[in-house]
Amino acid sequence: MPHSSDSSDSSSFSQSPPPSKQDSSDDVRKVQRREKNRIAAQKSRLRQTQKADTLHLESEDLERQNAALRREIKQLTEEMKHFTSMLSSHEPLCSILSAAPPPPPEVLYATHSFHQPHISSPCFQH
Repeated sequence: MPHSSDSSDSSSFSQSPPPSKQDSSDDVRKVQRREKNRIAAQKSRLRQTQKADTLHLESEDLERQNAALRREIKQLTEEMKHFTSMLSSHEPLCSILSAAPPPPPEVLYATHSFHQPHISSPCFQH
């Protein structure tokens, strides 16, 4: 009869085996892998947050620079209008201009106009 009890033990053993060293080491590795993965995910989220913060700060800085450049453009445009007006009012009274031969039309155009079509720099195009 001891033999039959062995066979019943072996059948119950195959259904729910007691924890072996192999199973416990697999469990330890699984826990370590999960912990390692959790830490990696946490670091990844932190890097992502830092990158978003950096981009936000850079965006704000570029917006400030853009606003400053727009103010400078406005100020320079007003200055150019002022000097163009001064030149226009001065030309009829200028003895130097009346004594010299008239300049070619291109020169007059260039001195009176801000926009010059030959300039192809992307800074001046909209």
